[in-house]
Amino acid sequence: MTGGRGQALQLRDKAARHAVGAAALSHDGTMDDMPTRVLVLEDDAGLRTSLRLVLEDSGYAVVEADEAEAALELVDRGVDIMLVDLMLGGVDGFTFIRRARPRTQAPIVVISARDGVQDIVSALEAGADDYVTKPFEVEEVQARLRALLRRPALVSASAGGGSDDSRLEDGSRPGDVVVLDAVDGPLVFHRAGAQLVRGDRDIHLTMTEYRLLSVLTENIGRVLSRTSLLEHVWERGFFGDERIVDVHVRRLRKKLELDPGEPRTLVTVRGLGYRLDAR
Repeated sequence: MTGGRGQALQLRDKAARHAVGAAALSHDGTMDDMPTRVLVLEDDAGLRTSLRLVLEDSGYAVVEADEAEAALELVDRGVDIMLVDLMLGGVDGFTFIRRARPRTQAPIVVISARDGVQDIVSALEAGADDYVTKPFEVEEVQARLRALLRRPALVSASAGGGSDDSRLEDGSRPGDVVVLDAVDGPLVFHRAGAQLVRGDRDIHLTMTEYRLLSVLTENIGRVLSRTSLLEHVWERGFFGDERIVDVHVRRLRKKLELDPGEPRTLVTVRGLGYRLDAR
């Protein structure tokens, strides 16, 4: 794989310099009895091993696979986040992502030497949450892992805390339940439970789609620029460019709209950004 050997050597050097002894720290720097479980799907043995050493040094529990079928078995056993290469022997990374996505909501970060626009778009459309091109700095990968892993906490944070007096009769809090479309459906977003429901049908949301929809529902009727969405959805922003916003909006729009080609709920304001309209 292009640059794989050199990348592996760099990562091994970093792992050696940052060794912390036998006591493992969790990804947020605290002792943790249940470390975050990371799947590394990479067919370059040297790079895969080097990633494992660096991630284990940071307190992650790492499981490895060099081909898609074995990785899918690991997904079924339970993982918290995935690093996935696209160029694999046999079943490629795009196919793996499409097959893995219905099985888990765990975030997927692509790591690939393929840096073409269509490759990035295809991976995100398949269900990936983020995309890193090789060669990469390990600190960049770790930052993206931390940002993605923080997102599930938003669900529990919105569901807990505060006074019981602020709860509605059904136990929710103001803003937890948002009716996006009362005409066709209805289409309802249950923020605290990370659920999108049209009528009696649950619509699956990835973590990134959940975060994106949460930010949009907090700003119903307001135009949000791509830059603003990057800052709020991806927290410290994306290392690449704003195309990731367009791809995720397109994915989310397919779940919100009866006719994504003629959107009425998540609309584009040309030259400015996107606006969520409840109706």
